[in-house]
Amino acid sequence: MEEQAFIAQLLNPDTQNTAFQKLINDYQRPLYHHIRNIVLDHDDTDDVLQNTFIKVFRHLHNFKGESKLFSWVYRIATNEAITFINQKAKRRGVNIDELQSSFTGQLKADIHFDGNEAQIKLHKAIALLPQKQQLVFKMRYFEEIKYEDMSEILETSVGALKASYHHAVKKIENYLSEN
Repeated sequence: MEEQAFIAQLLNPDTQNTAFQKLINDYQRPLYHHIRNIVLDHDDTDDVLQNTFIKVFRHLHNFKGESKLFSWVYRIATNEAITFINQKAKRRGVNIDELQSSFTGQLKADIHFDGNEAQIKLHKAIALLPQKQQLVFKMRYFEEIKYEDMSEILETSVGALKASYHHAVKKIENYLSEN
């Protein structure tokens, strides 16, 4: 019931600005990490995060409450991030795999990435996965999002998500054991 009251505040013109500021405060950090896991670059992440909040604000009136607010906002963020990397790859004239590989190659120089050599190897292994498996793996492994929530965000069955995660883990394990 608490979420319903918050959604009502978001939709009410008198309380919308205050409620939206709360939404930003509550979601900014986790959404940043979620988007960063997809686009990898800090500056790009900031751009996608800003676009996500703009889109959420513009489309609040379309939220029907058929899923949790969390799932709806994350779905928008996920779609914005995927659209962004697809457009970036297209602009550069490369496919998604090449773009992801170039991003992982730049992680060491990124002042906003504080990972060690093992984490860079992990990101290189993840970059070799198909886009859907990358997304599922990152959401489950790094963000610890429950399969049920992921199912709402990605609009895919829990069973398909578990299978994607399992295949991703196996491929990553094989890559890491070979390298």
